[in-house]
Amino acid sequence: MLASLGTMRELGRQLSGLGGCTRPVRLDGRRTAYAVDRTTGEIGRVLHHLDSSTLPAGQLLVRCKNRRATRCAACAETYRRDTYHLITAGLRGGKGTPERVATHPRVFATFTAPGFGPVHNRPTGGRPCRCGIRHDDQDPALGTPLDPDAYDYEAAVLWNAHAGALWQRFSIYLRREVAKRAGLTQRAFRDYARVSFAKVAEYQKRGAIHFHAVIRLDGPDGGETAPPVWATAELLTDAIRAAAAVTRIDGPTVDGRAHAFAFGRQLDVRAIRSADFDEGQDLTERAVAAYIAKYATKGAETATGTLDRPLRFLAELAQTRITEHARRMIRTAWTLGARLDLADLRLRAWAHMLGFRGHFSTKSRRYSTTLGALRDARAEWRRAQVTPPTPQDGETTLVLAHWVFAGTGLSAGEAWLAASLEPAPGTEGEPTWTPAVTS
Repeated sequence: MLASLGTMRELGRQLSGLGGCTRPVRLDGRRTAYAVDRTTGEIGRVLHHLDSSTLPAGQLLVRCKNRRATRCAACAETYRRDTYHLITAGLRGGKGTPERVATHPRVFATFTAPGFGPVHNRPTGGRPCRCGIRHDDQDPALGTPLDPDAYDYEAAVLWNAHAGALWQRFSIYLRREVAKRAGLTQRAFRDYARVSFAKVAEYQKRGAIHFHAVIRLDGPDGGETAPPVWATAELLTDAIRAAAAVTRIDGPTVDGRAHAFAFGRQLDVRAIRSADFDEGQDLTERAVAAYIAKYATKGAETATGTLDRPLRFLAELAQTRITEHARRMIRTAWTLGARLDLADLRLRAWAHMLGFRGHFSTKSRRYSTTLGALRDARAEWRRAQVTPPTPQDGETTLVLAHWVFAGTGLSAGEAWLAASLEPAPGTEGEPTWTPAVTS
């Protein structure tokens, strides 16, 4: 039908602009740019006009920009690439970050959650699980409780809800521990060095959040200045272990039971070496950036088999195909969310995320560039590819626009045509290693 209407070529061109997004936002409206006289303020000729009704799809299609691979693989891939470049810039420079950061002490650390009860796992050395079975890595039983009735679902959900605050407390303690090892007060430490980091949150199979982080020691002005001679990867590693061991925050009291939260006993800290000197043996910048970027697009649904969208009513669970473990985590979050004393945790809004409501990827201010800066640069590049009429000397531009949300997604015909378009090429950065702590 599209071919008979003579719009297939034009529609294909419009869909190509989505970069493979399968759930675009559809907008009705128009946008007009006028030339305006700078002296008189008089509105003159029309520089550019766009009306959604004249577009091949009948509406303006805008990428959904969802970071979840389960929702939109194409937009998630863009998010992954941006995260990869953000992490890489903080490891070897670029994107406005000095190349000198490649010489600063840097480590890759993984922080896990504490235990909430025995779960099915794959012990090292080929030993069987405590259930007596040697699970393969695709066994759906992995991460589920050996005894669901004895598993502490309440603490597991509340841990996720407080994981972000626990990391914030850890970052404070880390600076204290580094200063202590340098023989400095916390106030004096600011004049000598700065701790920079970028981290991503990942769900373990049991549904508990853990963090992967690149942590770097800089001079007082961040990557712009070299760190002191006493700043080494070994000192940073020792300070991380000490800070993680003492970091603790008090949680709520639920029905007389007081909760407190700390990191799990498993802590993996490894120095990052330059790819030029590792001889294939040490942890490289590329491998770290690729590993962190991979998890920036994955939510609880990937590891735990839960939902990738919020719930409006608990009754919706009856119609979902999720694991029983995820179902109990969601029910626990929903029940706790009804308590007035836990209202600030917004557990019902984040029940599908098993209680975690923090950002999946965060960084300190001086670590490197930002995701916003990378998106702005990409948008600027796209604008440079077109040459719309520009105002003359003595003129400026006035833009009037009005857009109304009209839905999401593609029609059956649009989806068929979009699928036939040439896919975007893959990107570099697939990980070639696995952290010691992954379950």
